Amino acid sequence: MKTTSLSRKLLTRVLSFYFVLTFLVTCVQIGAEYINTKSHITSELLTLEKTFSGSLTRAVWELNTQQAIDIADGLVAIPMIKGITVLDENSQIIAQLGSVADDDTLNIESIDGDTNSNEYFNVTSGIDGLFGHSFPLIFEFSGRTTKVGSVTLLSSNEVIFNRIQVGIYFLIGNAMVKTAALVLLFSIAFSNLLTNPLNELTEQINQFDLDDPEASKLHVINYENNELNILQNAYNNLIDELIIYKEQLALAQSKVISANSKLDEQNLMLEQEVARKTSSLSTTMLKMEMQQRELLEQQKKLQAENNRRSSTEKTLIETNHELKSYILELNKAQERLLDAEKMAVLGNISAEVSHEVNTPIGVSITSTSYLADLLAKLKVDIEDNKLSKRLLNEFTNNSAQGLNLLLNNLERASELVTSYKQVAVDQISDKIRKVNFNKYLNEIIRSLHPKLKRTHHTINIDCPESSEVYCHAGAISQIFTNLIINSITHGFKGINDGVIDIAVQLNGEHVHMIYQDNGHGLSEEQLAHLFDAFYTTSENQGGTGLGTHIVHELVNDTLNGSVTASSTPGMGLRYDIKFDNMQRVIS
Repeated sequence: MKTTSLSRKLLTRVLSFYFVLTFLVTCVQIGAEYINTKSHITSELLTLEKTFSGSLTRAVWELNTQQAIDIADGLVAIPMIKGITVLDENSQIIAQLGSVADDDTLNIESIDGDTNSNEYFNVTSGIDGLFGHSFPLIFEFSGRTTKVGSVTLLSSNEVIFNRIQVGIYFLIGNAMVKTAALVLLFSIAFSNLLTNPLNELTEQINQFDLDDPEASKLHVINYENNELNILQNAYNNLIDELIIYKEQLALAQSKVISANSKLDEQNLMLEQEVARKTSSLSTTMLKMEMQQRELLEQQKKLQAENNRRSSTEKTLIETNHELKSYILELNKAQERLLDAEKMAVLGNISAEVSHEVNTPIGVSITSTSYLADLLAKLKVDIEDNKLSKRLLNEFTNNSAQGLNLLLNNLERASELVTSYKQVAVDQISDKIRKVNFNKYLNEIIRSLHPKLKRTHHTINIDCPESSEVYCHAGAISQIFTNLIINSITHGFKGINDGVIDIAVQLNGEHVHMIYQDNGHGLSEEQLAHLFDAFYTTSENQGGTGLGTHIVHELVNDTLNGSVTASSTPGMGLRYDIKFDNMQRVIS
């Protein structure tokens, strides 16, 4: 009968599951690489829009067709641009170069959800493999905007595949190498842990000697307390019982001989006496031999147990050293991850502040251009002797409006940059300085304006205007930044008009801060793990679970204070933060 290898069968099933899993994971990674690359190309198209929309708008407005064609030709020369179409305000083609998507397969998706407004659009072609971005050309004059045309930039899946080709080869090669290594490791492990021990056990059993059962006992195959060890012990116990039965049989035979010698006692008294003494001596020697065998067996068992314990102790010592090393590496990695999370929050705020500053600066540039046009027109009227009081009044009024618009936007940009600059400098510095809590809280909230302006949330501050405290300003900034972002992201999820109350109380040298929102709140189980690292209720939405952990570390380690949280589901979340004024440290 043909035997089936248990280890080979088990190895086949494990590796089959791993092959399928590796194939699926590799496919998902390739798909993710494709989507990520397409997103980068779309971002580059938006960058090209910001770069060339101004010059294209002026060329179309001034009916300079040749300049528009030259700009379009320059854009098509970019490798990722496969086609460009420039239309005027009547949707007539001014310039059309490169690939053109068929209108029957072209899908237009409004970024703002309104395909009838003069807004921005994403375009895709399902058959041609094209995709791109369409945007209007808006000309601003005297504070009024006019749509003078539109531009469609097209790219293709070929560009995406060219960019991710090397990554795909790397993923496939990586999967093949890991699979080959896993097959080798599993084959060696199954051979050493199952096949070889079973073969050795079978070979020893086949060498069983009925005349000498003690020599037929199984030797130690391994020191692990597994199924093979249990089978080995059971077989050896069976051998021990067989030896006992054999000794009992020998003892019974000895008794029979003794009985026969007693029957001959009447005939040979001397021989009977000799036989009796001989039998007594034999019995004594047999007992001594049995005791010697038992002592040898006990000695072997004790030696085997001693070897096993020595091996176990050595393994435990090595494992303990490895665990200590892993714990040190884990602590270092956690510290690096906390620093990276702090800088990630600052980087996110930086990007949003930069985007927010672009609006007042753009308006300021437009106002400056408008004032320059007014001065040029006034100069022409002076040279042509057409200057009149009405023209001077119009110039004065228009100039005043332009200057007012310019000053207001520059002041708005200056305030936003100043607030962000102070908060950003504090967040990357551990310096202790004197802080006016009322003004500093307003600067922190002003630096978060880009996140708050898209919502209807309200932040109320109850703090004395003369509240001046010596502390780590960077820690205060990071604490309130994380708390406000957590409230917006988690507490106010699905809520458009949330309220955040911040109260600061100064009791001598002690500072008590109360942070309260009216969001969803937390359950008792969630509240118990609130300050744990990597605990988050939005794990599948990109949450890291480090925000509140960073708050806890800053309050306890940096400010040498304490923080507690309380919440009722549906009633919001409250933080109580207490620390001491550090003026004595400065002095």
